[in-house]
Amino acid sequence: MAGGKKIISSNKKAYHDYFIEESIECGIALAGTEVKSLRRGGVNLKDSYAQIRNGEMFVCGMYIAPYEHGNIFNREPVRDRKLLLHKKEITRLLGYVKQKGLTLVPLELYLSGSLIKVLLGVARGKKNYDKRADIAEKETAREIDRRLKGAFAE
Repeated sequence: MAGGKKIISSNKKAYHDYFIEESIECGIALAGTEVKSLRRGGVNLKDSYAQIRNGEMFVCGMYIAPYEHGNIFNREPVRDRKLLLHKKEITRLLGYVKQKGLTLVPLELYLSGSLIKVLLGVARGKKNYDKRADIAEKETAREIDRRLKGAFAE
């Protein structure tokens, strides 16, 4: 496949709220005006999640802005969209969700060549103290970088 990976949208809140155990790349079924809107960056993954219904995978709560130049072909901005995975992959993910109590969260939406792909994460929820520990770790790293930058500037 020619062409690299161009990220359209990233779900930073998912990395804050969950421990990502595993990630899997999957396709997504979209309408034409949704693809045009995605290419312009009109998407929000913040409160989205994936679920398995009747042996099929769907992403719920993903907002895709209506395309300005689309008319009757525009779809509902927040609707369930089908994710394209093999049956074996879906059953494996269903085992994670049922037995281990994990959640399926979209992490990234990106262009791979001319195709739009979703990076789906198998996630375990963080507790509040885990979130505070992560924030403190980031702040100390930032402080160290500031001091090192200040030491080299002199």
